[in-house]
Amino acid sequence: MTPRPQQLAFDLHYRAALGREDFLVSPVNAVAVAALDAWHDWTQQAQAIAGPAGAGKSHLVEVWRGMSNAVRLPAEALAESAIGIATEVGAVAVEDIDRGIGDERVLFHLFNLAREGRVWLLVTTRALPGEIEIALPDLRSRLRAVALSRIEPPDEGLLRALLVKLMADRQLEISPKVIEYVVRRMERSADSARRFVADLDRQALAARRDVTIPLAREVLDAQEKARAGDP
Repeated sequence: MTPRPQQLAFDLHYRAALGREDFLVSPVNAVAVAALDAWHDWTQQAQAIAGPAGAGKSHLVEVWRGMSNAVRLPAEALAESAIGIATEVGAVAVEDIDRGIGDERVLFHLFNLAREGRVWLLVTTRALPGEIEIALPDLRSRLRAVALSRIEPPDEGLLRALLVKLMADRQLEISPKVIEYVVRRMERSADSARRFVADLDRQALAARRDVTIPLAREVLDAQEKARAGDP
């Protein structure tokens, strides 16, 4: 049989749904969602959200920005200018503090501004705040004391719903049978779901194939070999 020719697959940008109504709520993330919904009640006007990669922390930051008009800043690029920005806007989200903090003194200052009632502060992290390596003792103390909401790895129901949402974001049509097959075989994490859907989309486009169980199996097998370091 002559193999079907493949076409070039480009990484075209697609619009991920990031509204409050688009966030998939389940028992594994309900505490974090409730904390954001009640953000005016945060202790000392600060909150931390901790969860694994791909768990939806950035999505929740975007939701909170819609509520608070906050500015979002990557922790690794944190600089003195963030203090003026935060006080002017009144709310700031500092993302991924576990990946490095540009200036620890600035984050400490932001916590102090929050304690004084001058800004609202949200920080996100993959590690628990108290377990992050911090050189500044006062900042370590603030991070250990900040109110914390955790996002746990997805349960089966959330993983199934997440796959459906990610497929819809990319305008991929998929049957419930394919979803069930993937849920049973894939690694149980939101980050894995995102990688799987991205690879599936790329492969379906390159081979001009519909999304079927055989195609899903090929993508899962290729990802498993890549994780194992097989050629």
